[in-house]
Formats: sequence, C-alpha cells, structure tokens
Amino acid sequence: MSNAASSSGIDLTELDPAVRPQDDLFRHVNGKWIDRTEIPGDKARYGSFAVLAENAEEAVRDIITGTDAPAPGLIEGGAEAEADKVAALYASFMDTSRVDFLGAEPIWDDLARVLAVSSIPELVRVTAELERQGLGGFFGMYIDNDPGDPSRYIAFVMQGGIGLPDESYYREEQFAGIREQYVAHIERMLDLVGVSEADRLAGLAFDLERRIASSHWDTVASRDIQKLYNLRTFAGLQEITPQLDWSAYLGAMGAPESAFAEVVAAQPEALAGLAALLVDEELPAWRAWLAWALVRGSAALLSQEISRANFDFYGTALTGAPEQRDRWRRGVSFVEGAMGEAVGRLYVERHFDENSKAEMDVLVGHLIEAYRDSIQQLAWMSPETRERALDKLEKFTPKIGYPVKWRDYSSLAVDAGDLVGNSRRVSEFEFVRELGKLGKPIDRDEWFMTPQTVNAYYNPGFNEIVFPAAILQPPFFDATWDAATNFGAIGAVIGHEIGHGFDDQGSRYDGDGRLTDWWTEQDRSAFEERTKALIGQYNALSPEGAEGQTVNGELTIGENIGDLSGLEIAWKAYLRALDGAESPVIDGLTGAERFFLAWAQAWQQKSRPEEVVRLLTIDPHSPNEFRCNQIVRNLAPFHEAYGTKPGDELWLDADERVSIW
Repeated sequence: MSNAASSSGIDLTELDPAVRPQDDLFRHVNGKWIDRTEIPGDKARYGSFAVLAENAEEAVRDIITGTDAPAPGLIEGGAEAEADKVAALYASFMDTSRVDFLGAEPIWDDLARVLAVSSIPELVRVTAELERQGLGGFFGMYIDNDPGDPSRYIAFVMQGGIGLPDESYYREEQFAGIREQYVAHIERMLDLVGVSEADRLAGLAFDLERRIASSHWDTVASRDIQKLYNLRTFAGLQEITPQLDWSAYLGAMGAPESAFAEVVAAQPEALAGLAALLVDEELPAWRAWLAWALVRGSAALLSQEISRANFDFYGTALTGAPEQRDRWRRGVSFVEGAMGEAVGRLYVERHFDENSKAEMDVLVGHLIEAYRDSIQQLAWMSPETRERALDKLEKFTPKIGYPVKWRDYSSLAVDAGDLVGNSRRVSEFEFVRELGKLGKPIDRDEWFMTPQTVNAYYNPGFNEIVFPAAILQPPFFDATWDAATNFGAIGAVIGHEIGHGFDDQGSRYDGDGRLTDWWTEQDRSAFEERTKALIGQYNALSPEGAEGQTVNGELTIGENIGDLSGLEIAWKAYLRALDGAESPVIDGLTGAERFFLAWAQAWQQKSRPEEVVRLLTIDPHSPNEFRCNQIVRNLAPFHEAYGTKPGDELWLDADERVSIW
C-alpha cells in the first residue's frame, strides 16, 4: 500500500482543544460534533455508522425508484424479473392508501384461527404454519454449518418465545416500568386489530412470556459456544421437550423429520421450560400469546396507525427515539430484507470502486502478516499452541466488497398490491432456501451481509472475515488518505475481525471452523488470565446516560478483545507497511497521531439514555466512548504518541495494561 496521499484524513477543525487527548481521546476528536449534534428524531443513536447507513439507504432508494413500479399482480419468472420484483416490493410498502384502507384485515383470518384453537396439538400445528411465514414460533431456528463437523449443515434450535429484548427485562427491578408499558402496549395493539377482551388477553400473554423467560439463559451464558453446542438426535430433542410433538410441528412447518435427524439444541433448559408449558390448562394463555405474536410480527405492515402504535413501544419506550423513520426508509429496509443481494448487485455497480478492493487486499495482507509476526513473538504461548494458531491464521478467508456469486430470487413471487402477502412469501422463500441447505455441500461463497450494509463480520465456522462495500468509505477508508489514517480506521476494523478468530469464543475453533480444543492447558490459562484482566477493566466503566450502571465485562469480552487486538495489530501492520521508512508529518500530525485520531473518529456516536441502558443489557459491544478510550489506555504507542503521564485520565500503569495478541 502506497504511503503517498493528498490528505491526512483528519479534519483539524473538528478537534476540540478544550479536551486533551491524554484525558479523553473520544471527546477530543468528537466533542464538538457531540455538542452541536441533535440526534435525529427517528434515531436512538447517531454517529459515523448511522450516517453511512443513511447514505446507503438513499443510494438504494434511488436504485429502486429508478425502475418503474409494475402494476399490481403476481410477478414470477426468472432472474430477469428481479428489477420488477424489487420495484413491486417497494411499491407495496409505499402504497399507504391501500395499507390504511385494509387496516388489520390482512391478518383477521389468521387471528380468528388462532383464537379458535381448541387443543395443544392444534396450537402446535397453527404455530408451525405461521412460523413458516415468518410469524410467531416457539423457538429460534436456523441452519448453519456444524461446529463439530464444519463440512456439513445442521439445524440449530435456540430459546425464543418472548417479545421483550431479553430475559432480564422480565425480572429486574430497573425494568418494572417497561413491563407495565409492555402489558399496556399488548392490550392497545390487540384492541387496534379488533380483538375483543384485549385487556384480559394481554395479561395472559405477558404472564406466559414471563414464565417462558424464567427458563432462558442470560446473555453471558448465551454467547458461550461450548455451553451452546448440545448435539442431539431427533429422539434426544424429543426427550428434552416431551410435551411438544416435533414430528407434527415439523410436518406442519413443511420440514421433513429427517432434517432434524441431528440438531443443536442450544439452550436445553430453555427449550424444556417452554415445552413444559404446552399443557391443556395453559391453552387460553397460549391462544393469547400466539395472537400477540401474530400481531407483533405483522404490525409494521398494517395501517399507519397500527404501525405507529407498535413503534411507540418498540421505538420510543425501549430506545427513546420519539419519531418513526420515514416511510421510504422503512420501505428500503423491507426490500433489503427481502431481496438484499438483488439490490446489492446494483449498488456495487454504481457505488463501489474496484480500486478500493485492491487497496483492501493489500491492507488485509499487512494485517495478516502483522498477526503472524506477533503470534510468533508471544512470550506466553508455547510452540505447540503457536503452531496451531499460525495454521488457523493461514487459513483465514477474506471477502471484500461483494459476493462472487449472487443469490437467485427467481422462485420468489411478489405483488405490488399485496404487502402482507409479499412479506409472507419472502419468509417462505427464505425458509425453503435455508432448509434446502441440509444434506448439501457447504456453500463457502455465501455472504451473511449485503454489500450495502455498513458493517463487517467474522464467521468462525467458515473462518472468514467479511467487509461489505458500504463500509469501505470515510471515516473508515479512503484511497486518498495517508496510510496511518487508513490503518487506524479500516485497518483496525480488519484487525478486529481477525481478532474475533482469537477471542474467548473464536479461539475455540480451529482453522477449518471446527469447535475443538487446540490449546495446551497452560496456554489457555495464560490467555484467560489476560482476558480476566480486560473483563475487570470494563466492569468498572459507567457510560454517560446510564450513570450508576456499568459495562458487563463478561458479555462484551469478545468484542473488547477484537478492539484491543485489532488496534494493536493495526499499529504493527502500519509500521510493517512503512518498511523502515520515516512516517511523514501531514497537516502537522505525526503518523501515530493520525493513526489514533482516525481510530477515535470512527467511533463517533451520540446515544439516548434509554438506548444506552438497553444496549448495556443486551449488546456484546461496549459503548463507543470506551471502544475508543479504554482500548488506547492499554497501548504503549498511544502513551508514547501523546506523552501521557500519571494523573492524565487515560494513563494506565504499564503493569495494568493488557496485551493479548
């Protein structure tokens, strides 16, 4: 990667001289922006990711509306009809006159069927039929490659059945007010769609959800892959959930029993806890529960009044956002959820510079080599484990920009005059597509994000790092920036995703994506000693907007390891790219300063207090201010760049700093 650049990539006018970087790097870089920025009414948080996501939405809208919307009527046919299908999906969402005219009518027949359920076997059948169409469902279910044998696909069954974000919302005192609002919300929504005795049914539905949640694993246990990997035969699954007839359930869903010959029962106690409630005396509660699940899953597609009422709770009460997103933005999201890669292909053609892909290939290469250098020099790791770590690193697969092959939507039928029907057909299309993976070879070309998604991910089962096109732009990447800035921004993102392969969970997988213990006992102990220290650091942090509450260091440890390793290795990669040359001073900034300022500006964000609390409870990522500040406290190059000393807010004694990879 060339170090020649026309720009430092740092806007010097944005730096706040009133805040010293030695005390608060995050606000030194983002403080002016935070002070002058009002979070948009339709957002719970706003910052660099949100700005890019809005830009991507606008680009996608232009792509969609550039095609004349077909007249209502079912559009079938081959791949050549994709543009018409995309336009029809959007048109069906944007036809507010028809949506308001229909009101709740599109779900009345299903509501009547649900409320007339007269037995547990009938409840199971109706629930399964609705689940195939994306509504309701006792559990979360998906298909992925098997952690124990990554060469095959297998079905996963996860805890589910609740409408609040997490099991803690049903029990912790801090959420008592949310629980009261939730019951009132269920009643309001049932009443809006025409269900009688809405107050009684709301109480029944909530009480059943509360009992379902009482068996759920908490967020920390639910990210432990060794605890989650519970391989069961079909008979074994039936044994832990004897009250649920899985043959009947799968049959009504349209899934052959053979598809579940083996299955991962992720949280057995939670599955058993829900199944234990499938008894005759609970039937009234189950009818109320399923009616609410049907309404909740359909609300965004019904009249504007119903959609807004649903937002009042899930948007305003839970996240603090006072305004619903513009209809067109929700329409774009609907289309992307339905035919994301069809839109992505057009997005890439219009908005992705292939030169960016070439530059990213070079950056990824530098990061991989820097990880290799670092692993080879780890004092705490034995030669035996080091060799296996290097083998895993060698097998990493980078994916940049967009898939090498695009998803086929030829079997999906859509109708510009049938919004709810479109949603259900999309869900069935995805259900059939996912189920069809079982018994087939692993498709390692598949992407699990669209190119227009502003994000990146590491997939442990595929041992791959993936960077969609939409993140390859400022403030993360720009080919005209100096190398130090790109390494501090997108380089650290690359390093973060590679770091997930070696975090507390990713490190349980080998280079082939197999869940196996490739560590010596002594090395794992040394690794956990370092992660425990990092957990302790984050447990002490309380973010602005949630004073008195602290970060859950155990919940966030994987992302914190990714951040720490990502930035530390990105710095080493930058030095490696310099290849001994002197780092230039640009805009009065040294290479080290540009590197750390770029890191800080990438995490620019402002959040509402309700959203801060919600994310502290369920999000495995730490608040952005700590993703910036707490990480740099652990890095000697930061202290050297800014000459920090004891007494500075970001000073951390050398013996308290954590370095893992």
